[in-house]
Amino acid sequence: MSKLGLIAGNGVFPIEVAAGARRRGIRVIAVAHQNETDPALQDAVDEITWIKVGELDRIIEVFKRAGVDEAAMAGGISRARLKDSFAPDARAIAMLSRIGRFSDDAVLRGVAGEVEAEGIPMIDPVPLVPGALARPGVAAGPEPTQAQLKDLDLAFAVARQLGNFDIGQTVAVRDGIVAAVEAVEGTDAALRRAAQLMGRHLVVAKSAKPGQDLRFDRPAIGPATIDLMAEIGAAVLGIEAGVTLVLDGERTVEAARAAGVTVYGHA
Repeated sequence: MSKLGLIAGNGVFPIEVAAGARRRGIRVIAVAHQNETDPALQDAVDEITWIKVGELDRIIEVFKRAGVDEAAMAGGISRARLKDSFAPDARAIAMLSRIGRFSDDAVLRGVAGEVEAEGIPMIDPVPLVPGALARPGVAAGPEPTQAQLKDLDLAFAVARQLGNFDIGQTVAVRDGIVAAVEAVEGTDAALRRAAQLMGRHLVVAKSAKPGQDLRFDRPAIGPATIDLMAEIGAAVLGIEAGVTLVLDGERTVEAARAAGVTVYGHA
């Protein structure tokens, strides 16, 4: 039986990855982050160790002691919480000084490089969760209007440009006007701000950043995303087909149908 080392962030994705691995007979050795990772993960894995964000040596120590064959990252870390929970050890500080940037992609690549330097390959966890990626076209809700599709094209164009600067993955548009872009505050706060400024019927795009390493930081939506869209009265959620993770897929689609929110796979 092989062993997977799981570096777990927030959200439901770490739990889905762990469940998918165990269905394949793979033992899961998880390193989870305090104040980020859902405590329910401990019931979905074979072993779990809780750490603070930045304890890089501890991650490697846990994986080497357990003899993992491969490792994967699943789930994000809230930038807004880092001021309270970031506790880098000497190895993390040395890695950060080498990469010279604190962008999400640079940091995640740096962490992966440290793990791989110890002979542990980093893999994409998505194949462990079959059917998790968005498909082209309407997944739920009404067919988007031509005006909404035009707004969606604008939102994706803006998101991809901003992604070059590692600003965020989400952009909200209404009637050809960019209402908000996601920055350090995160998706939820950005969309609530957009609704305060522009009202209901927003068109929202969630896009991967150009050159982003999709092993570590895919855009993702889930039931909570739909709940927020319904709360602010947004109309359309555009996600990249073949790239974006649809977490807890059946619940997400059903919630979107019930709320009348269009979920659209943008090719």
